Amino acid sequence: MLSERAGTFAFIPIIMSAAAITIVVIHVITAGTAPQADEGVEAHLWQLLMAGQLPLVAFLALAVMARDRSSVLRMLGLQVAVALVAITPVYLLH
Repeated sequence: MLSERAGTFAFIPIIMSAAAITIVVIHVITAGTAPQADEGVEAHLWQLLMAGQLPLVAFLALAVMARDRSSVLRMLGLQVAVALVAITPVYLLH
């Protein structure tokens, strides 16, 4: 029962990373890449989305790791890849 719920639950952090990527893309399209005087709503939303997924990923990994290690490792790998895609533009554009 937990693994079915966990499978559905596993996509939430990935969706959060995809939303963070979308926020960055929309901000670059609308405001450009020039440094801003103050962090805006987009920066705060990005930070909340990226930090908010950490407890979800940790819970999922701990809850399911003993039962289905290979699927958890695949999910963690996908999550790390999507998070890196979300972090890269912010790192490159400062």
